[in-house]
Amino acid sequence: MTRNASSAPPHSTYRERLLPGASLFVALVLVIPAVALVLTPINAQWAIPTGVIVYAILAATFLLSSPSIEVADGRLTAGRAEIPVSLLGDVELLGAGGLKAAIGPGCDARNYLLLRGWIHRGVRIANVDPADPAPQWILTTRHPKKLAEAISAARVAA
Repeated sequence: MTRNASSAPPHSTYRERLLPGASLFVALVLVIPAVALVLTPINAQWAIPTGVIVYAILAATFLLSSPSIEVADGRLTAGRAEIPVSLLGDVELLGAGGLKAAIGPGCDARNYLLLRGWIHRGVRIANVDPADPAPQWILTTRHPKKLAEAISAARVAA
């Protein structure tokens, strides 16, 4: 069976899932004794199993709700939003201080933001699409330089 170009999988030059770090899951373990403490007067034999179930639900929620950033087929996808790389301007790498300043007081409320509190660096990308109300995209990423390089490479390829 031959596969035509339209059914071929997209060629991804960059993909990152913004998963929480291990420390969040370690801290989340405190939910188990908290739930057990609340439920012990009601039903002691179900206190710890219920705490473990609540922990599992919370951990699964964090994992399944983690957004992705992807550069593929000439498009940048960040969470549910996407934009052609041809409509993106300069990419600025942001360290912890730069990210804090970019999203702090004075941040344009129209900017598209994809932020996760457990990631402390990111990128600010100018949006040159005159029809789009968001002047910039600010994204947290663990690999800002790789993301910027992927966007540049996708612009050249387009």
